[in-house]
Amino acid sequence: MTDLSNLRETIVPKSDRINADDFIAGPETVEITAVKRGDADSPVAVHIKDCKPWYPCKSMRRVLITAYGDNGADWVGKSVTLFCDPAVRFGGVAVGGIRIAALSHIDADLAISLTTTRGKRSPYTVKKLSVVYYDSAKFDANLPAWIAAIAEGRATADAIISKVEQSGKLTDAQKEQIRNPQEAAQ
Repeated sequence: MTDLSNLRETIVPKSDRINADDFIAGPETVEITAVKRGDADSPVAVHIKDCKPWYPCKSMRRVLITAYGDNGADWVGKSVTLFCDPAVRFGGVAVGGIRIAALSHIDADLAISLTTTRGKRSPYTVKKLSVVYYDSAKFDANLPAWIAAIAEGRATADAIISKVEQSGKLTDAQKEQIRNPQEAAQ
């Protein structure tokens, strides 16, 4: 039987990068895994966990630099909530674009003035993203059962991690404990 619980994957555009159409169904919070140089038209490639890269426009790069600094390596591990803004214009036509709604690792909401058209600036606000982590006591209590399920072939480490992260984000160390319990115990 086919799983119909999440049909979002059926509307994903075919492209080598995420674009505004990927967020028509609603905003999504993603984790930055790497930042690399792009090309002249798209100078920054922000790689996202379990997703195609995002090539932020100049305004959104200004937001990221204001929040995290100009060293792309410092952005890795941070989370960003992206959404489709249908009002984004290109060549005088509303084409839609990816905008940032919220950022993790900022102390408070971020207000910045961004260029909207030649010579005109408008205020832009990014909310503070509070990342909810999986309860550590609950993790410690459940870990033996998860390790047993993996050892018995009833589940994979990645399946358990994916399921657990529906309740809260796991740290890299916790993920490592699930993936390699013998090494994590040492």
